[in-house]
Amino acid sequence: MRAVDTNVLIRLIARDDARQAAAADAFVEKGAWVSVLALAEATWVLSSVYGLGPREQANAIEMLLNHRDLALQDPETISAALALFRAKPALGFSDCLMLQLARKAGHLPLGTFDRNLSKAEGAQTL
Repeated sequence: MRAVDTNVLIRLIARDDARQAAAADAFVEKGAWVSVLALAEATWVLSSVYGLGPREQANAIEMLLNHRDLALQDPETISAALALFRAKPALGFSDCLMLQLARKAGHLPLGTFDRNLSKAEGAQTL
């Protein structure tokens, strides 16, 4: 299976360039794999470049999780991170994903200097 880069995900979500959106659609049509890194980068771009808030970011992640042609790396962990992000949007999706990946790997607590993240179950203030 082929893989996609962050900018392909952005075209699938934002649809702000018709030519690139069509190319992205055509590429993923035969199936494409999405790494957790590309997903985390995409949420950063959606927030910082496109100005999307947590609700819109969460909707975009959910759309990618449910996309018929995409296979996301570790979808159960992404779903858990999405649930945490929806419950605690101030954390940011990347921090939620990092915490859930550490949880799945059995490497808790997740040490952090981030005050918001340190309040999440499984994280520890340093």
